[in-house]
Amino acid sequence: MNLPVYYYVLGTPLGVLGLFRWACWLVRRVPAVLYRPFLEEHRLSMSLVVPVYQEDPEIFAAAIESWLANDVEEIILVIDASDRTCQEIARRYPVTVVITTVPGKRDALRRGWRRATSDLVALVDSDTLWASDVAREVCKPFADPRIGGVGTRQSVYGSKGFLARITDMFLDHRYFDENASQSLLGKAVSCLSGRTAVYRRELLLEIEDDFMDETFWGVPCLSGDDKRLTTLVLERGHLTYMQRTAEVWSTFPDRWRIFFRQRLRWARNTWRSDLRALSKPWVWRHPFLAYTMIDKGLASFTLLLGPIFMIVALATQNWIFAGVLALWWQISRSAKLLPHIRRRPSSFFLVPGYVVVSWLMALIKLQALMTIRRQRWLTREVAVENGEVVRTSEPEQHPQRRTEIAV
Repeated sequence: MNLPVYYYVLGTPLGVLGLFRWACWLVRRVPAVLYRPFLEEHRLSMSLVVPVYQEDPEIFAAAIESWLANDVEEIILVIDASDRTCQEIARRYPVTVVITTVPGKRDALRRGWRRATSDLVALVDSDTLWASDVAREVCKPFADPRIGGVGTRQSVYGSKGFLARITDMFLDHRYFDENASQSLLGKAVSCLSGRTAVYRRELLLEIEDDFMDETFWGVPCLSGDDKRLTTLVLERGHLTYMQRTAEVWSTFPDRWRIFFRQRLRWARNTWRSDLRALSKPWVWRHPFLAYTMIDKGLASFTLLLGPIFMIVALATQNWIFAGVLALWWQISRSAKLLPHIRRRPSSFFLVPGYVVVSWLMALIKLQALMTIRRQRWLTREVAVENGEVVRTSEPEQHPQRRTEIAV
């Protein structure tokens, strides 16, 4: 069968690119299928440390109740001085409340783990709800003395809109693909998400100076605390693991503007951390981890070639080529999202939306690379200005109360 030359012009490079990307995915997917969580019981004492800043009151209360249901040794809430509502909510429960006037999440985390008294410290976001067995499950991998940090599986809580569904698809892809394969091959997960990450307390005390003093090209780092902590643990020769039987739920943006800002912040953090790591000897002691970092960076560029080919096909009215390409995206992305689609079959019909959002995220990653030195939280009123972490708006003064003031 003789095809017009433009089918070869468009199809050949796209086919080669597709084979390359599928090969890269299979390198992750095969070990991901073989991943198994730790099953044998192992329990250590645990403290929860939660930085709190302008949290939704209902979500915050529900989260506290879920943590208490796990019967941990102590819960330490480090609440921003401007957040009077969350201070009032916290006083309803048997938790330790620390009020801080220092802007930024990192200082709040440090204040919390310094107050902790348990073997393990779970660093938890204030909008994250736990299943009833999270504390028991995340302890199990620590039976291996080499493991310094353990992550959980995360899903979307609450919203059922388009962005929430798409985010849920991305999360399942992460925890059934990247994190699962990294856990199996080397026990070196690249990032233990800050929504819930558990560390040995003695290790947090050891690395806290490097954590607080992180800079990138001379600029103090504001966000990316979870990525930084994970890196410091791995740098010191410890291992990190994802315990998928420990499931938590967090809220995610349901508005496009906030969604893009969050993704831009995350992308900048990833570029900074991965580029720094790849320039250091420690990461090459974890060859699969180094591979996934490089692959993720390259994917930011190669992912955008697909829509470029589609635009060319539509502009030249090559309808058959465009239709085949669209069908291929539906089939290929569905295959990669199979663990999620098994859980939520209706997501099959959201795959085209998932593909489009993937392209938008690739553009965001390129923007992040070009603005890599900029340090703003974007979804909090805090930024780095003139080398200092500052508020971008002045918090209200809180009245004197019978609550411990952190110093």
